Amino acid sequence: MACTSAFRLVLLIVFLFCFPPTIGFAAEPSWIRVSSAHFSVLTNAGEKSGRDVILRFEQMRSVFAQLLSKTKVNMPVPLDIIAVKSDEDYARIAPMQHGKPISAPGFFLAGEDRDYLVLDLSADDSWRAVAHPFAHLLLNFNYPPTQGWFDEGFAEYFSSITMDNRQVVLGGDPEASFPWREDLLDTRVQFQTPPKSLAELLNVPVWLSIPDLFNTPHDTSMYQEGTHHTLFYAESWIVMHYLITQNKLSETGAYFNAVEIKKLPVDQAIQQSYGVSAAQFEEAVKNYFHSLLPLLQAEGARAQAGSSKTGVQLYQSYNPLGPTDVGGSVQPMPENEAKSFIAEMELRIPERREQAITELAPIVADEKRNNSVAHRALAFAHMQRKEFDKASEELDTAAELDSRDPWVRFYRALSKYWQGRDGRSFPGLSNMIQDLRVVLDWSPDLAEAYNMLAMARLEGGGVNSALESMRAAIALSPRNNEYLLGLAQIYMAGKKWDDATALLEQLKNSPNVKVAQQARQNLQDLPMIKKYGVPPQQNAPETKVTYAQSDDRADEQGKESPAAVAPASRPDTRKVQFLKGRLVKVDCANDPVAIITVSAGSKTLKLRTDNYKSLLIIGADEFSCTWSGRPIAANYKPGGKADGDLVSLEVQ
Repeated sequence: MACTSAFRLVLLIVFLFCFPPTIGFAAEPSWIRVSSAHFSVLTNAGEKSGRDVILRFEQMRSVFAQLLSKTKVNMPVPLDIIAVKSDEDYARIAPMQHGKPISAPGFFLAGEDRDYLVLDLSADDSWRAVAHPFAHLLLNFNYPPTQGWFDEGFAEYFSSITMDNRQVVLGGDPEASFPWREDLLDTRVQFQTPPKSLAELLNVPVWLSIPDLFNTPHDTSMYQEGTHHTLFYAESWIVMHYLITQNKLSETGAYFNAVEIKKLPVDQAIQQSYGVSAAQFEEAVKNYFHSLLPLLQAEGARAQAGSSKTGVQLYQSYNPLGPTDVGGSVQPMPENEAKSFIAEMELRIPERREQAITELAPIVADEKRNNSVAHRALAFAHMQRKEFDKASEELDTAAELDSRDPWVRFYRALSKYWQGRDGRSFPGLSNMIQDLRVVLDWSPDLAEAYNMLAMARLEGGGVNSALESMRAAIALSPRNNEYLLGLAQIYMAGKKWDDATALLEQLKNSPNVKVAQQARQNLQDLPMIKKYGVPPQQNAPETKVTYAQSDDRADEQGKESPAAVAPASRPDTRKVQFLKGRLVKVDCANDPVAIITVSAGSKTLKLRTDNYKSLLIIGADEFSCTWSGRPIAANYKPGGKADGDLVSLEVQ
């Protein structure tokens, strides 16, 4: 009996070895999507790694909010994170430099439709490679336009971040410890002899003067930067280091109010905001740097020696989020769909575009592997080539495969928008408006959808509704100069000549070359448009101005209507005035109309806005009908001696 039992046991072991059971022992899917309240990551590195990535980005988002005292952090452009488990996987999809994939274990891609962050999880702390552009991303959506030194100083300070599950600290030299460095093409390459750290660049007798630093033009709206190893970046970083650790960000807000709104010279704005001269401010920053220099040098030596220890006195600690603070869901993703999603990202990298199309071809040709993502990705590729009919065919197929995919509707609208950007009419206008309404029901913070809806409504005959949509886009993305240009064109269509002229004068000096050129062209065309109702060159790109109906009834019905020249109306010739005072109360009895009572010295004014939900607000996430007793600064157009119409409102 014993021999028989032993024989049966041997047979069972052999059977299990040759035919392993599948029930209850299913392997983890190759690709999964891990999602939290604010982020989503596609990864093939397993659930633990996916949750670690989500935690790091939630931590960075939380630290950003703490730094700038934000109760709400806007993300009006969807951000997709792709995290691959091996350097081989990463090398197949990373941007190329000199024929080779970049060496940094992470990169950022910006787009009109969405942004991407891609990480190589085989490298330690790969998220640090994208901390700098991530800081710019958050600034662009959550802070009014500022001077270049502030943006770069903040991004450099933020990119010094180190964190684990117990603590988050910032303050070190961000360019002292990375084995990769940025080059002039906004990629990262590895150097045999690393360039100087920021501390080394600053340890010289002569700096840029503070007025010269603050006046240096530097545009980061398109995320295109050169090397960070320059005196401009180094000084911007240490000034921001000083302002944050010395609790002077509120004074910095006052400085930008003086420079950007009051248009004061830099020297005068510094004196008024910080209470010291520009020379005294510069001396204070230099003294601060030299007090930190021994700690920075010690940190650099530790980094070169490969030590992970940090100089505690150098760093500022911030309240961290832990794993238990960040909830999340995990969903398996079929491999063909994951590959389609990655190819959709690769289409944004010029040198990877043909590779992505090649990867998509066998997927759409196989009925078992076919999916909506692959077809919408091919549609985007056709849109890039201006093959809009082919793009439409791919989107129709994508809709058949997944009728609930909101991105299909978004790309349908985007395709029509791109076709109309050269001055032509948008094809299928009513369908475009309907698609955008569905998209905004799905994602009510998608700024580009509001922008497209504004221009579609303007084309369809609704100046007022176009104005409402464009203000929503600008509120979500206040630094987007293309949205401001669209607002100027809406003003022109509504014959608000003063508003249009003031905005175009501002935009003619935009760092966005395309916007600046168009603003100058519109200013040149304005006299003829005001006199005859049409620009001098009807076929010139980007000069379309539609004189639309003002009642917006056609738009509300979702129908196209022929543009109609509005009857001549008296232009608003009132000059915009500036007022600084204390907000006494807010009257929202006739919502959305709001009337604020402002006390300024010996006089009291009542300032009105037709729709407080679309009023440009600075210093707060949204307008509140409960405000009282708060310092404010307002731009307004006077009515009588004690009233007027609000243009913008800054709450301090």
